[in-house]
Amino acid sequence: MHNTTAMLIELGAIILALGLLGRLAGRVGFSPIPLYLLAGLAFGHGGILPLQASEEFVATGAEIGVILLLLMLGLEYSASSLVTTLKTQYPSGAVDFVLNAAPGAVAALLLGWGPVAAVALAGVTWISSSGVIAKVLGDLGRTGNRETPVVLCVLVMEDLAMAVYLPILTALLAGVSLAGGSVTLLISLGTVGAVLYIALRHGRIVSRAVSSDNPEMLLLAVLGLTLLVAGVAQHLQVSAAVGAFLVGIALSEEVAEGAHGLLSPLRDLFAAVFFVFFGLHTDPADIPPVLLPALALAVVTMLTKIATGWWAARRAGIAPKGRWRTGGTLVARGEFSIVIAGLAVGTEPRIGPLATAYVLILVVLGPLTARWTEPLASRLTRRRSPDKPRNTVPVDQSEPVHAGG
Repeated sequence: MHNTTAMLIELGAIILALGLLGRLAGRVGFSPIPLYLLAGLAFGHGGILPLQASEEFVATGAEIGVILLLLMLGLEYSASSLVTTLKTQYPSGAVDFVLNAAPGAVAALLLGWGPVAAVALAGVTWISSSGVIAKVLGDLGRTGNRETPVVLCVLVMEDLAMAVYLPILTALLAGVSLAGGSVTLLISLGTVGAVLYIALRHGRIVSRAVSSDNPEMLLLAVLGLTLLVAGVAQHLQVSAAVGAFLVGIALSEEVAEGAHGLLSPLRDLFAAVFFVFFGLHTDPADIPPVLLPALALAVVTMLTKIATGWWAARRAGIAPKGRWRTGGTLVARGEFSIVIAGLAVGTEPRIGPLATAYVLILVVLGPLTARWTEPLASRLTRRRSPDKPRNTVPVDQSEPVHAGG
């Protein structure tokens, strides 16, 4: 009884603190993710108020948080839109991978962490934060800009790549042999292909099976299906997160829209718990030694992400101002980087502190680069180029289109 009482008190204190921190972040205009990570550091081993009774419950909540994060991402996309994106935007995805995964891999090798850690850290530096970027686009009023679909295409390519990357990483971390890793990859690719086929050809059947006009029934059916598929996927070593993402893709737009509204509060709660849990397992004393490498890696990958966005927008025919806005918007890292580091920390504990510091830096810089990259680039360009007559200045075709005059 004593343990139950202590657990309730600790959980109440954590959730209340998260609510207050989220409110503070909203007032300041930043993502709450860095504050959640700092809260985890404060409540973790070596922190100010270490948890005792509720750590196991928080660990389970963190797993649910990852599953819900990926499910909600899957609900944003239809199978047809994903197939179209694959056909038209794969060069941008390839450039994104080369420019942003390479710094993480090189950094891990230079630090002497070995090839498995290099694969993990490559993922940490590669994937942008869809959640943070979506919020930034809304806050800056850019959802109608012509460059915004380019940003979304890059994010979709990264999300799809996770369906292949996470099983490979999981197999490597488990020490699976080359043959076993190949089987895992084939299972993953087969699962992704099967789900996309079912979603394209028979998506309405799946949606009809879980659809309901009763919000309670819809919530239970979608959440139960997601947890079931995530568990089966985990058993097959495909990754529970990928299983949840595929469930989201398989649901039709009507069901997806209803489920999105119902699951958003749960996603926000358990995602916050996940970030806290990651911080719990990072000793604050381990961060100062890796702060300089994390800062150097953040600067390098901030520049490579801006270059990625600029190239992708240029390929899509976006004007220069829109290209810079695209690059600056893609800088933020967040939930995926922490998910990957959380998987790898058991094999290479030093990844945890580095990833925490790295995400803290870029989740703060991301909204700033989204706002200021284009104005700074325009100012530097004007200084370097001679003055031009007013009637020769090109129109920025990346601005949103407004009806009327």
